[in-house]
Amino acid sequence: MSQQAAGVGTLFCHERRDGDFTVAVASDDGERTLHGRLELKETSAGPRPARLRVKSGSDEDPRSPDQFVELARRAARIRISQQTSREERDRLRELFAGYQLDGKVKAVRTCRHCATDGRYSPLTEDSAIRADDEHICLDCAMRELDREANFRGLRSGARDRLESLLLDVQDLEQITDLLSGTLDPDVTRFDTVSATTDEVELVSTESLSLHPGIQSKLEARFDTLLPVQSLAVEHGATDGSDQLIVSATATGKTLIGEMAGLDRVLNGQGKMLFLVPLVALANQKHEDFRDAYGDIANVSIRVGSSRIADEGNRFDPNADVIVGTYEGIDHALRTGKDLGEIGTVVIDEVHTLGEQGRGHRLDGLISRLKHYTESRNQGTQWVYLSATVGNPEQLAGQLRANLVEFEERPIPIERHVTFADGQEKPRIENKLVRRAFDRKSSKGYRGQTIIFTNSRRRCHEIARKLEYDAAPYHAGLDYGRRKTVERQFGEQELAAVVTTAALAAGVDFPASQVIFDSLAMGIEWLSVQEFEQMLGRAGRPDYHDEGTVYLLVEPDGSYHGSQEMTEDEVAFKLLKGEMESVVTTYDESSAIEETLANLVVAGAETKRLNDRMVGELPTKFALGKLLEYGFIEGLESTPLGYAVCRHFLAPDEAFVMLDGIRKGRHPYDIVAALELDDEE
Repeated sequence: MSQQAAGVGTLFCHERRDGDFTVAVASDDGERTLHGRLELKETSAGPRPARLRVKSGSDEDPRSPDQFVELARRAARIRISQQTSREERDRLRELFAGYQLDGKVKAVRTCRHCATDGRYSPLTEDSAIRADDEHICLDCAMRELDREANFRGLRSGARDRLESLLLDVQDLEQITDLLSGTLDPDVTRFDTVSATTDEVELVSTESLSLHPGIQSKLEARFDTLLPVQSLAVEHGATDGSDQLIVSATATGKTLIGEMAGLDRVLNGQGKMLFLVPLVALANQKHEDFRDAYGDIANVSIRVGSSRIADEGNRFDPNADVIVGTYEGIDHALRTGKDLGEIGTVVIDEVHTLGEQGRGHRLDGLISRLKHYTESRNQGTQWVYLSATVGNPEQLAGQLRANLVEFEERPIPIERHVTFADGQEKPRIENKLVRRAFDRKSSKGYRGQTIIFTNSRRRCHEIARKLEYDAAPYHAGLDYGRRKTVERQFGEQELAAVVTTAALAAGVDFPASQVIFDSLAMGIEWLSVQEFEQMLGRAGRPDYHDEGTVYLLVEPDGSYHGSQEMTEDEVAFKLLKGEMESVVTTYDESSAIEETLANLVVAGAETKRLNDRMVGELPTKFALGKLLEYGFIEGLESTPLGYAVCRHFLAPDEAFVMLDGIRKGRHPYDIVAALELDDEE
């Protein structure tokens, strides 16, 4: 028989339900070389082999019982499963003793699933996986887990994580429970981001020598600057040098721009522009600046095309401090408004340069605003702020700014993952919010939670379902309501706020816990930059001992048909992802839009503006298309081109509108056509 010709490593025996024994032969490398069934008979000399049937595919081939004895003699070791009853183990021991083989025999703990299927899988302390009331091998546990994962629709990234957890926890039920939203922190914990503090010599506020108006305010609030602020001062922030500041959320970047800008304002060196990507953030910063500096400077705001979203006031281009959105200031440039002398420009969230669909507009704005200040010999200082840049050295070079990079996490952050569908998530969020709020840190503060989700409607839905006091917080709420929520959270009257991912950059609540109800921003999955910024809201050193982040992941879930990945795939991409490089890319439409805007603002100097932008623009191609479309004549915009420019229209949007107007369509129908065009 072929099995006899080969070396025999282990002969394995396991009791079957029908009273016979499953036998298997495994080579020393673990490969099964024989799988059969053994029947014993009682003789005057004790138990002896009666029948041996060897499996061959779906058939069983009868073999001589003597061949079993020969296999036993050739085996290096003989093992009996501990799942075999004591009585039957004794029969097998007596059988082998009858052939003087009892010295090779040992009962071992094995995987029952494998043993039943004729595989020898000894279990060790490191390899045994608890399943119900027994232990099974890792391979069988993985197969069970795979079946559950298939049922739940899990993709590869989530499966890899579950398998890793299974090895760590060694309990199959705990891991399958994770797919039903378990909150056992030992199971849900993905990793811990350690606290890190770089050694930085802190700058005393008394040593700053700023204008008395801002100097006195700083000295009243702080004895020393924070580390990133101190580094910025060392690199010339208060001496007029351009800087790219890259540092984690809540490390004090904003104050750098405030110090530099207000010092120049008060010394008569021009106003400060503080620019942000969203209207809601502009409103928040405007109010913060007016409260903090309204007694020493006139603060105004510029959002959208003409109005301020604050108490009906009009935009004042002569104000000392103008808080604006990128588009608000860009509109002023495109329409030729005089912004006066600009001493400092602070671009907050400068990593927006890398966002598809929006990055090119910030790129163009920076180039056009630099043209405005340079053509007037204003000597403007530029300060760029970001928490998340994957290529800081490259970006600093492109922006012609000194790089100030500070990597600090004042307190550790635990990151957790659990699985739940959209209906289960509020129940889990309720437990997490209660658990956090019922605890106090060593500094005496209750744990409070920010829940990020992907729509305003969902914000209200979740807030209503939480048992403890909670409130929705998004750009659709009026100013007064948002300020009330901020105050209530700051005074620990609220256990949670539920906000949209779109407001992540501006949410400034001292939360200990961040929960991701969704990993999408609208219908787009979060980028690593956005994700890192949002989770960075968890934990403040003055309030908390640690931060906690929970990702509630819907297996096989998505929020729009255009999303190619599923939420479980995205979750582990974000958790394991490296910070993406900030790169502005141009397609035909964005290249034409920014070239037209540069031409409207700078005329013959269009190419110079294009050439110094972060992204690469095909200027010659774009000008050719502008001529073809009738947006320019020579290097001047036509009335059509000017209208397209001032309203931030892409060429295809302009043509849809023109076609509708020429055909006499109702404005609502034109808007609907534009929306349908966007969907496609």
